[in-house]
Amino acid sequence: MDQMDIKQYMEAVGQAARAAARAMARASTAAKNAALLAMAADIRAHQAELLAANAADVAEARANGLEPALLDRLTLTAKGVEAMAVGLEQVAKLPDPIGEISDMKFRPSGIQVGKMRVPLGVVGIIYEARPNVTADAAALCLKSGNAAILRGGKEALRCNQAIAACVRVGLKAAGLPETAVQVIETTDRAAVGHLVAMPEYVDVIVPRGGKGLIERISREAKVPVIKHLDGNCHVYIDASADPAKALAILENAKTQRLGTCNTAESLLIARPVAIALAPTLCAMLIARGVEVRGCAETLALVPQAKAATEEDYYTEYLAAIISCKIVADVDEAIAHINKYSSAHTETIVTEDYTRAMRFLREVDSSSVMVNASTRFADGFEYGLGAEIGISTDKFHARGPVGLEGLTSQKWVVFGNGEVRA
Repeated sequence: MDQMDIKQYMEAVGQAARAAARAMARASTAAKNAALLAMAADIRAHQAELLAANAADVAEARANGLEPALLDRLTLTAKGVEAMAVGLEQVAKLPDPIGEISDMKFRPSGIQVGKMRVPLGVVGIIYEARPNVTADAAALCLKSGNAAILRGGKEALRCNQAIAACVRVGLKAAGLPETAVQVIETTDRAAVGHLVAMPEYVDVIVPRGGKGLIERISREAKVPVIKHLDGNCHVYIDASADPAKALAILENAKTQRLGTCNTAESLLIARPVAIALAPTLCAMLIARGVEVRGCAETLALVPQAKAATEEDYYTEYLAAIISCKIVADVDEAIAHINKYSSAHTETIVTEDYTRAMRFLREVDSSSVMVNASTRFADGFEYGLGAEIGISTDKFHARGPVGLEGLTSQKWVVFGNGEVRA
């Protein structure tokens, strides 16, 4: 497909999505749920075909030298196919946010004013090697009354198209337009460039992938982007921290999974408890295979630690490494976090209510916690059912983005013949 053909193809996809979005905005909850359940049934019925398509994708990716971590994400199993189907069924059970009216108030004029939740319109989602995202993204966009244009990674093209066929079956069975969810059929990078620069057809872009992908999308997009570049998450051990809580929270936040965006990458310890707690906390990390890179005070207390550079305090490692700094108090901890953090997730371990509330108010991140692991920063754990991604932006959505994050609100007014004086 040459560049002119790609441009024409993407415009046709955009036009179809815009038309489908109008139909989805007025679709009933029953129709949307019926589509989701039909998709789940068709995915189960075509498990063998999905696994065969995925096997072909994996074989080609392995031959092309795709790194092991990405191969692992790309690989779909029978358990993974069932998880996709269950995920669709779970989204069908979630409350439908569309049409919900809130904050109704009578005004002195006699009118009633409130807000109604409405779809965003057309959502473009760009993601890398995980084929399950195709089903997850389709489900969330559909339930929130949006049309979706999905552009998966080139490594998963066959499997993504096989999943897309199941999605179309579900939409058709429920009487909804099959173009409500379109999966881009070309792997040419130019298609992404067109997708993010079509404000007449696309209302918002959600990139899910590495920092390079998200930086490119942010640079080229002519429509709003819901994004996060990285997850440099902090655990701050306050002077009043319970030592047992501190140890358990840090262990979970850093070592449960190393490669997630809500994994802790930075440890801050208040100076009054550093002598007592730093050796124990760092010994636990080192025993779990984590390299500690610390400030001068950390090195004095933990001989096995390595010296941290300024860059370490900014870094999302996604590996068995953590930065560590001894700070004077909660003031210095907050200042350090607001300087070095990526505004993803931070937690304070403390038994002091006043410091906890200051931390919640003054730390400028999308999720801020007290006495809990950063690993809880997740749509499912927050009760959203599922998430389309996590946003570190301040507009339009912040933190895990579920159904409500794929909607907006408009003002609605009820009157009884009132006119303005």
